[in-house]
Amino acid sequence: MDPVEHLIALLSRLPGLGRRSARRAALRMLADPQALMLPLSDALRAAAEAVTPCRICGNLDAADPCRICTNPERDQGLVCVVEGVADLWALERAHAHPGVYHVLGGTLSALSGTGPEELRIAPLLRRAEDDQVREVILALPATVEGASTAHYLQDRLAGAPVTVTRLAQGVPIGGSLDALDDGTLAAALRARR
Repeated sequence: MDPVEHLIALLSRLPGLGRRSARRAALRMLADPQALMLPLSDALRAAAEAVTPCRICGNLDAADPCRICTNPERDQGLVCVVEGVADLWALERAHAHPGVYHVLGGTLSALSGTGPEELRIAPLLRRAEDDQVREVILALPATVEGASTAHYLQDRLAGAPVTVTRLAQGVPIGGSLDALDDGTLAAALRARR
């Protein structure tokens, strides 16, 4: 295969990049390979060799356990459960959570055949039994699968000596009521305070 076409084909596999965007990115990199392609190649290789999932929370980091789990300033008693690493990174970007995390690696889905065995639920249950953990926050997506997973986890954590909470759902900041769907409005009314 032609090296340029191979590069475009590989780039187009990335999320958010279709064939046209991949072609533009390839052209930009090929215009100055010394400044763009070679450092990118080095960074990709270094990340592929160094980054692994944290054995405690599932975050991706060059350190294992990750820097969040080993940070003495983080509240180890406050565990936020997320679907994936992207959700963890979003919460970190917002500086919204002072505690630690637990990445499930997905949500329960009968349609795609994802059951409890395919997710990191057993390690979460073990963490919840730790005397240091006080609260488990379920920060799962507002989807049918996210709600099913949250209910399943609430049931499984019922016997653990922790408080189990869920994220509030409803009207976003700056949101207009007439622009929201019925489910969001109903959730907002139920979660009122």
